[in-house]
Amino acid sequence: MVFSEAEVAKVTGVFHMIWTMGNLTSSWSLIFVLQGIPGLEAYHQWFSVAVCTSYVVIIAGNSIILLIIVSEPALHRPMYFFLCMLSTIDLAATTSTLPKMLSIFWFQASEIHMDTCLAQMFFVHALCMMESAVLLAMAVDRYVAVCFPLRYNSLFTGSLAAKMGVAAVVRGTLLMCPCPILIQRLSFCRTNVIHHTYCEHMAVVKLACGDTRVNSIYGLSVALVVIGGDLLCIGLSYVFIVRTVLRLSSSEARAKAFGTCGSHLCVIALSYSPALFSFFTHRFGHHVAAHVHILLANFYLLVPPMLNPIVYGVRTKEIRGQVLRVFLPNRALVKSRSV
Repeated sequence: MVFSEAEVAKVTGVFHMIWTMGNLTSSWSLIFVLQGIPGLEAYHQWFSVAVCTSYVVIIAGNSIILLIIVSEPALHRPMYFFLCMLSTIDLAATTSTLPKMLSIFWFQASEIHMDTCLAQMFFVHALCMMESAVLLAMAVDRYVAVCFPLRYNSLFTGSLAAKMGVAAVVRGTLLMCPCPILIQRLSFCRTNVIHHTYCEHMAVVKLACGDTRVNSIYGLSVALVVIGGDLLCIGLSYVFIVRTVLRLSSSEARAKAFGTCGSHLCVIALSYSPALFSFFTHRFGHHVAAHVHILLANFYLLVPPMLNPIVYGVRTKEIRGQVLRVFLPNRALVKSRSV
């Protein structure tokens, strides 16, 4: 069979088009583009001011908390060990996302390699699960301190606190490991634009053109187990705490007992409220505008790490005293003399 030159050229053109599309698909699977906040691109510069200010406060506040606790032997106790873990997790989670976010807002540097995107996704979600576990451990610590005060030192030792910290890291790591693997099996043939400021799990999964039910079911299951399970255990801990405190005969003793839990309750409210809002609007709020989803997700990343050190610095007497002693030595000296 003999082909004419026109037919050969036509067949060659078809193969060239298929080869080009294959390369395009391959490049899209390797390079993503983070859009930022869709529909609000004109306000990116203004958002960058808030993000940059928050990042500076997060670094300064959490670094001060770590410095105070590490340098003061009197604070080397389980509750402050968990607080160190909380500050370390907040610093790691924000550092894995905010620098790239600022580069998008300032320089329109929106491209991100797939491997980098998956690494960012892993650290963001794994660290969030670790933080939830640490908050649960802090609730157990408060439960033992209030309900069994005389046995607290023997029950809640530094060794137990260290094991709980290791368990938090292991749980977050193991639960998040399958997500990047499940995403790598997908093909991305429609678009490479991620409508988000960072590589959030479902925002990346939605770009795939294959069957993503496994990814969605696994992500939903992990979120329900972590958020639902940890919140349930935290709630039960505080039910026992409240029941024990209400049995105390002295109002002063009740106020003191509730005071020891006040900082932890504030941090729980700051951490879980935006997380739950972001989770439910992302999964079920299909009528909610895309920029609302992203703003809620950024609120969850920014606000708790920024306010946690302030809450503990203001409400915890030992940390407040150490901060005054370091940064305002004259005032701390006058206060100690007056006492």
